[in-house]
Amino acid sequence: MKDPRHAQLAEQLVRYSVNVQPGEVVYIELKGLESLDLGRELIRAATEAGGVPFWYYNDEDLSRGFVKNASEGQFKLWAAFHRKAMENADCYIAIRGSSNPYDHKDVDADRMKWYSKAYWDEVHSVRVNQKKWVVLRYPNASMAIQAERPTEDLEDFYFRVCCFDYAKMSEAMDPLHALLSRTDKVEIVGPGTELTFSIKGIGAVKCDGHRNVPDGEVYSCPVRDSVNGTITYNAATMRNGQLFKNVSFICENGKIVTATCDGDTTKLNEILDTDEGARYFGEFAIGVNPYIDAPMLDTLFDEKIGGSFHLTPGQAYAATDNGNKSAVHWDLVCIQTPEWGGGEIRFDGVLVRKDGLFVLPELAGLNPENLK
Repeated sequence: MKDPRHAQLAEQLVRYSVNVQPGEVVYIELKGLESLDLGRELIRAATEAGGVPFWYYNDEDLSRGFVKNASEGQFKLWAAFHRKAMENADCYIAIRGSSNPYDHKDVDADRMKWYSKAYWDEVHSVRVNQKKWVVLRYPNASMAIQAERPTEDLEDFYFRVCCFDYAKMSEAMDPLHALLSRTDKVEIVGPGTELTFSIKGIGAVKCDGHRNVPDGEVYSCPVRDSVNGTITYNAATMRNGQLFKNVSFICENGKIVTATCDGDTTKLNEILDTDEGARYFGEFAIGVNPYIDAPMLDTLFDEKIGGSFHLTPGQAYAATDNGNKSAVHWDLVCIQTPEWGGGEIRFDGVLVRKDGLFVLPELAGLNPENLK
């Protein structure tokens, strides 16, 4: 039987998130067999909106034979082909439901570096900076295992969060967007964290269902050489098929000079040594989604946790560009609710959020009791 929630979500992605217009080319990337039902609805919805969809299936299990064995030259040719496809598209929708996120875990460091540069730097830099786009995961058994939830429970949670009233959230974000846009100094304190940086002149962007689903963050970016102090991220993270916990950085004049974690510190530093920009930061964001309250080893969900923030090593977005360039963009999350140790964020010396709740009256609309 068809799940009517697929059609509802497809319509939201096509009509609201990327706002497909007649004649626009819609690039649909699918990962995981379970994502095909939603993929079918996306193709239908994009066509009915007057768009011209084309689709690409790209699961890690399928791509493993290439990623594990290709030469640097083959990665460059792969990137050239896919970049042209992205350049010819007007909109991009990705449904990522990998059956096994560890399928690239044993790929050697050089090939993962070549793959990251080909996929992210060459192809998806075009998507991020030039196209209308939205990215989301698809709930499957693998995702449920990572989240430590029953599959049926995860599916219900997924559709509740993804079909959220993002127009209402967008309006509530406006005061935070304005505040970030005029802020200079940011101070963050919490367990294992005492950090300062500037976002002066960088600007801000609100993420309200037009880029990621689920959504719920307002982001800016540190001035490249301004980050100083220590930060510890309490949400576990996956990267290149590797699990990292309690990632901690010591930063001097914007650069990560020491990086440790519970787990493979060598792998962590290999990622940060992908290129020069990987040891500098390309995003600072505050998560506000009231329906996401715990990490589930999925960045698209975890970075939106209400009461969290993420400070991202690597590539800066064009809309809030600090000049940092990298093949890496790694959204590492710290949760500041009381259950996770609490913490405070100050803008220009003024307390903005304490233990995950906004304390300024103009921002109260983003607290969970008002946003749900």
